[in-house]
Amino acid sequence: MTEAGLKAVFLAERPMLLRLLAARLGNPADAEDALQDIWLKLDQHGAPPVAQPAAYLYRMATNLAADRRIASARAGARDTAWLEVQPAAEEHPSIEHTLLARERLARLEAALAAMPERMSQALRLYRVENLPQKQIAERLGMTVSGVEKLLRRAVKEIHAYKLAGEAESGDVYRLSDEGDSHRGR
Repeated sequence: MTEAGLKAVFLAERPMLLRLLAARLGNPADAEDALQDIWLKLDQHGAPPVAQPAAYLYRMATNLAADRRIASARAGARDTAWLEVQPAAEEHPSIEHTLLARERLARLEAALAAMPERMSQALRLYRVENLPQKQIAERLGMTVSGVEKLLRRAVKEIHAYKLAGEAESGDVYRLSDEGDSHRGR
């Protein structure tokens, strides 16, 4: 059968193909789309000579419906998996918390920049790289007790910067007679 003959059989069998696709896909709109795809395949690619054109068209419709169901199931599974790993709304930090965290980070970076090089290096090795104090002492060419003293001084300086920054931003309670009356003396 020629391409024109296959198209004629398609047009004659269209209502039955539409019912078949609607039953397989579960949705008349999807069935119409699939039927349109079959027509486009016939129109663009032509068709090889076919002995039984109606059986050929029904097989095309059945295969297309199966492919679409599989693709839909995969897309649904992919979307579900994607949604499961997305953080919930309450897990996102608020803008206020983000800005406060940035401000604290800026104060910490300023405190580290103001420290003597050896002190900030010891603190970074201890807190960021998680090195033991003994290894820090070996790297810096000093005693373990010297590293302990450096770390204590570094922590004090960071707290001083933190308190100074909070006082500037109004985060620290002011010690005054008025403030004491609220504490229940």
